[in-house]
Amino acid sequence: MILCITHSGDFYNIDLFFDYLKTKNISYFRLNSDRLNHLQKIMIREDFFELTDELGNTINSKEIQAVWHRKSWGISIPEELDESYRSVFLKEYVSLRYNLLTILEHLPWINPLENENKIDGNKMFQLKIAKKNNLTIPKTIFSNDSDRITAFFQESCNGKMVAKLHGVISKSMSGENFLSTNIIDENSLDDIADIAYCPMIFQPYVEKEYELRIVYVNGEFFTGKINNSENVDWRVAKGNYFWSAYHLPEYIQANLTSMMKEMGLYIGAIDMIKGKDGNYYFLEVNPQGEWGMLQKELNFPIAERIADNLIKRMKTNE
Repeated sequence: MILCITHSGDFYNIDLFFDYLKTKNISYFRLNSDRLNHLQKIMIREDFFELTDELGNTINSKEIQAVWHRKSWGISIPEELDESYRSVFLKEYVSLRYNLLTILEHLPWINPLENENKIDGNKMFQLKIAKKNNLTIPKTIFSNDSDRITAFFQESCNGKMVAKLHGVISKSMSGENFLSTNIIDENSLDDIADIAYCPMIFQPYVEKEYELRIVYVNGEFFTGKINNSENVDWRVAKGNYFWSAYHLPEYIQANLTSMMKEMGLYIGAIDMIKGKDGNYYFLEVNPQGEWGMLQKELNFPIAERIADNLIKRMKTNE
C-alpha cells in the first residue's frame, strides 16, 4: 500500500496518481494533512500507528509500503474552539502529525521528509547547492537592511531589481492567492524603507527570452516552456501565454541531476529562465511544486512516473 499525504482541497494530480495505481493493482490511502486533527481518530505507539480518517477509512501503518508526500497544508482548527485554547490545539496536533510521519521514515518516500523540509524552507541554501553543481544563479541577497539593499541595487542590478517573499505560498498556478515577485527601479527604491518588518530576497532583473518549469523525477525531465519574456511572473500577468514542450541541453540536465541528488530529492518542480544573454538561470526548486498543467497541456506522464518510482522502490524494500 502507498500512503499519499495531501490535503482536502487537492484534486487532478492526485486523481491521476490514484487512477494509475488502480491499473497496477496497488492499494493506496489518502491522508489529508489539514484534517489530521479532531476529525480523525489517531493512536500512535513507538513503532506503529492506527488512524481512522474523517470518512471512516482505517489504516494501520504496518500496511504501508511507501509514501508520496504530495503536499501538506496547515492543520485546520475548529471554529467552535475557544480562542484561548487554539494555540495548544495546534501545537499538539502538529506534534502528533510529526510523530506519526516519522514512524514511516524507514520506508521509500517521495520526498524524504527531512530532506524536503530543509530544501523547501531555505532558498539561499538552494542557490548555494545549485552554484556548487555548475548552474548559473542570479546574484542574490536576503535582507532586512535598506542600506545594504540600496547598495546592492546600485552595484549589481543595472537599474532594475526583483524582490521576492521567501515564504510565499501559491495555492494555484492561475495566480489565485499568489503574492508575485515585484520589480524595483530607481523610482520605487524608496519603498523599501519598511523592509525591517518584512525581509525579502533581492536579485537583479534578468532580461529573459522565456521561462521554464522543469519537473524532475529521479533523473527524468519533463520541461515546459512558457512564452513570457516581458512580465516578471507569468502566473499573475494577463496575456496569451501557453505551454510548449522543451528539451533542456544535456549539460543543464546533468547539473540539475547532480544538484537534486545532493539535495536528496526524488522529485521537484524547478524554475529557470533562459536569459537574452544565452544563460540558463536557476531560480528555485519546490519539492511540492505544481506540475498538473504540464501533464494536462503537454501530456507528460508525471503522475505515472512518480507512481512507478515508488512501486519499484517499495518492491526493492520488501
